[in-house]
Formats: sequence, structure tokens, C-alpha cells
Amino acid sequence: MESLNVALGARTYSILIGAGLLGSKRLLSGYFQSVHRVAIVSNVTVAPLYLPTLRTLMERLGITVSAETILPDGEIYKNWETLNMIFDALLVGRCERSTTLIALGGGVVGDMTGFAAACYQRGIPFIQIPTTLLAQVDSSVGGKTAINHPLGKNMIGAFYQPHLVLADTDVLKTLPDRELRAGLAEVIKYALIRDMAFLDWLETHLDALLNKDSAALEYAIYRSCQHKAEIVANDEQEHGERALLNLGHTFGHAIETGLGYGAWLHGEAVAAGILMAAELSADQGWLSRGDIARIEQLFVRIGLPVRGPAMPVDRYLELMWRDKKVQGGKMRLVLLKRLGEALIVDTATPTAISNAICARS
Repeated sequence: MESLNVALGARTYSILIGAGLLGSKRLLSGYFQSVHRVAIVSNVTVAPLYLPTLRTLMERLGITVSAETILPDGEIYKNWETLNMIFDALLVGRCERSTTLIALGGGVVGDMTGFAAACYQRGIPFIQIPTTLLAQVDSSVGGKTAINHPLGKNMIGAFYQPHLVLADTDVLKTLPDRELRAGLAEVIKYALIRDMAFLDWLETHLDALLNKDSAALEYAIYRSCQHKAEIVANDEQEHGERALLNLGHTFGHAIETGLGYGAWLHGEAVAAGILMAAELSADQGWLSRGDIARIEQLFVRIGLPVRGPAMPVDRYLELMWRDKKVQGGKMRLVLLKRLGEALIVDTATPTAISNAICARS
């Protein structure tokens, strides 16, 4: 087992990464010492695979399961109506402020469970057990919780940190290939924004990752979480450095919202968005065509989109102007000064942004 800490003072928590963690009372008992009652949230896809294992672990640890909620699966259900299913279960189960909420699932389950934990009785502890690669390397770490609105992705939510993140790499064995590929987009993002050595490693070990090699996955997850933990510790609520984690996301969120949630997976939209950001970076004189080709080749090898959908440019821009990263009437975008170094820019002209979209849609 590998472990990392997200250093937030009294709210510091651990990220545990390794194979077989869900079945290991010996490894986990110390991390659950203060947990006595839990409520579990999962979805219809993940629950049949891993909820019995989690129940058994809770039983072996002497922890009572007070409530369970099984949500429908998919980004389309990341809304108020589904969120209320969690609150209903917590209330019916007479869950108290001392009850720990556990998210067992991918990014949608994790985001919604975290938001429910932030709201229920004005805040209860929660634990993330992410079951997709994307959730293990990104959404489960850092305390961003939210639901979607028809006009914008993740527009209603809260910063609310988990008490523990438990990333069992064995669960990735049942992960569909499309979900694995989508998760690799976020892994590549970390390399592009701050770690050239990791980018070199990814190019060399990409086939092993696509074949779900345990050692390669564990290293990629650890390295990604290491970067995110450092950034979150420095800038928890995204006032500065943490915004760099949004490389490609402003373009990507426009794709997800414009097509309808779930039509493209988050990582697929981010991949196309990263290449739009790369085109804009080249327009600023920072990236070469060779740099862009290097990024594109990685996504082609994975099988991720290298072009966005053919939505009208005006539609892209309309949705991007609603993004959370717009501040003071300026669109803040994450671009690449060079491979391995990102920066935040709010001076890109509408023409330059439009040209970048057109180049990749």
C-alpha cells in the first residue's frame, strides 16, 4: 500500500493506494478507529460488484451500516432529484452528525456524496472509495463536490474535504475500457501542467496502462495524486495555483453541457479540450506544432477524441462564458507555456479562442 497526505492542518487526510485494500482489515483498521456508524452511497453498476465486499469490511471492523443508497448510473443523474435520494436514506436511517457517509463509485457518486455530506445536518464526515481511474486520480481528492445544472456543469456545490480516500486498484479490473481511457486524460493532464518526467514515463508505459497492469496503474495513480495533494494543500479553494488543474476543462465542460450530460465522458471532453487549449497556446507563441503533435499522439494511442463535436463556435463560447472560472467579466483559461508548465491567462481574444475551437472541432 502507498499512502499520501493532503496537508490541510487539522483537516489533513490520507490517500491510500494499493491492490486488495477493500478486503484488508489489517491495513485499514487504524484509519477507521473513530468510525462507528456509516451510510453507504453507490450506484446500480458498482453496488453489485463491490458493495458486498464493503459491507463485509465494515462488519469485520465492527462498524454498523445504518443506511444504503443505490443511485442510477450516469452523469445525467447528477442533479437535485438524485441528491435527494441520499438525504431520504440518511433521514430514514436516522443518521446523526457522527455518521460517516461513504462514496463507493466513480466521480458522479463521489461528487454527489460529498455534497450531501456537506449539507446534511450542516456537515457530516465522509470517505471516498473511488472505483474508476478518473475518480482515483482526480475527483475523489481535493474536496470539490457538486451537482450539475442544465445550464452548466458542477455549478452548484461546495468545497468539502473527505476524511479518507481509499483507492483500491483491484476494482479497475472490472472497469470498462472506455472509462479507463477517459481516466487517462486526467493522468496526462498532470504531466502536461507540471511534470515532464511523468510525460516521458507515460509515453513509455502507455500500453501497460491500457492493459491494466497493476504496477503501472498504481504508479500513475500515486504520481497523479501526489501532484493534486500538493496543489490542494497550497490552494484549497482555487484562488490561484489550483486553477491549473483545469487545463482543457473550460472547453471540455462546454462540450459536456452542449451535447447533454453523459453523451461524452468527462475525460473524453477534457482530451478534446486540452488540444483546444494547446492550439490557443500555440497561437500565443508558446507551443510548437511538434508539441501539439506529441499531445495528440498520446490521445490517439489511447483512443480519446482529438477533436470536439461540431457545435457552432458561438455555442461553445456561450457555454464557456458561464463557466465558474470566468472572473471580473474575463474568461480565465489554463494554457501551456511549454510542455510541463501551465499558466492562467485572461487576455486571450475572442478571435483567438474561436480559432482554437475551429482548429479542433
